[in-house]
Order: sequence, then structure tokens, then C-alpha cells
Amino acid sequence: MRDLTYPPIIVAAKTAFRLLGQRFQMSGTEHVPRTGGVLLAVNHIGYVDFIYGGLAANPSGRKVRFMAKRELFDHKYTGPLMRSLHHIEVDRGAGEQSLQTALEHLRAGEAVGIFPEATISRSFELKEFKTGAVRIAAAAGVPLVPVILWGTQRMMTKGHPRDFSRGKTIAVRVAPPLHPTGEDPVAETADLHRVMRSLLDETIRTYPAAEQPPGSWWLPASYGGSAPTPEEAERLDAEEKRVRAARRAERDQGEPA
Repeated sequence: MRDLTYPPIIVAAKTAFRLLGQRFQMSGTEHVPRTGGVLLAVNHIGYVDFIYGGLAANPSGRKVRFMAKRELFDHKYTGPLMRSLHHIEVDRGAGEQSLQTALEHLRAGEAVGIFPEATISRSFELKEFKTGAVRIAAAAGVPLVPVILWGTQRMMTKGHPRDFSRGKTIAVRVAPPLHPTGEDPVAETADLHRVMRSLLDETIRTYPAAEQPPGSWWLPASYGGSAPTPEEAERLDAEEKRVRAARRAERDQGEPA
């Protein structure tokens, strides 16, 4: 796959990391194979996870094609960029096409990234996983590599102002690959969730304590932070969906027949 945009984007991103004085905790990146199709399952805590999730594969020289919501492709600025990077558009109302595109990429030997939670976790703990990650990996016959990000939520996430101040630590941790068969997607998804939950716990506990003091809004409530509990986050998500649905209905009513 020809990449004209991706290499300069990587250079620009690494330059931005240096300008922001960011420190990186990287581990397990050797688990990303250097060749052949591979699916990276990444937790979702902020809007910049696409940028930092790709770092998991950077030491192996891979460029990750992320599965991303259609709205990003519809936007006049991000749309052309997403397409030039060969990311994969996901239409939640018609997911079969995005599934087939992901399979084509994987069978062609590409690295594909997926967020099993589908949407950002306001609690910063793992939400319920969709079964798509294990089903895609099984159908393509590729390894499924769990990836945990931490610290990205401090820059840009739901319900909080952007903060690109200098000196933040970003953790990127990678677990050994899983090899789903697709025989029991629910059980294999539970295995993926368990592995990623354990890796997230380890990542939070080894993150610099000075950067996440008790009460921090970016720290889960179960770790002494002030982030919403998973139950509170679920209620906030439901309210957001209701508001969006009402806005769509108003917009549709205002359109001429």
C-alpha cells in the first residue's frame, strides 16, 4: 500500500512529542510482528488515541490503519487526512463494509487498529468490549495484540478542556498476542478484556505518582481519582445519546421534503 502522507505525519507527530516535552513509558512493543497481518486492540480513553496507539507498532516499522467512526471521514478537514492514511471508515449502521475492508487490509499483510470499546471510556476503566476484534482476527487468521494507553486522556477527552501543556508522561504497553479461533467469540472477547484489564491495572500502578495524585480527574475512582465510576459513565453516555438523537430529530424535521 502506497503511503505518501503517513511518513511525514509520523515525523510531525514525533516533533510535537518533543516540543511538548512528553516522556514515554514503552513496553512489550516487541510483541508486534514485523511482517504479516496483525490486529491491534487498543483501549480508548481520549481523542488522540489514534496518534499514540500507532506508536505500539512503530518500533517494528509498521503503520497502523485504524478503524474509525464515519464522522471523522465526513469532516472537511479530518476526512481527507484519514483517507490518505488508509484508515478504515466504520459506519455503525452498516458495519459489514468496514469489516470487509479490515479483512482485506489484514490479508494483504497490513497492521490494523481497533478500539474494542467502540467509544471513549469516561471512567478511564475498560468498558464492555464488542466481539468485533476477535471475530475479525479469527476470520483473517492473524494475531490479536492487546495495547494499553495511559496519559492520553489528560490531553483531550470527553467532558474536559484540552490540555497540551508540557511534561506529560504517556504510557504505551503491549501484551503478547492472542490467537482467536472464532469458535466462541464471547469467551474469546472475555479473555481479551481480562488481559487488557490486567495490563491497564499494571500501567496505572506504575505511572508516575506525582502525575496522578489522589483526586485527579483523569484517575479512575477505583484508584482514588475523581473520574466517574463505570456506572456513572454509563449514565452520562446514555444521556449524550439521547441529546444527539433529539438533535438529529430536530434537524431531520427542519429539512425540506
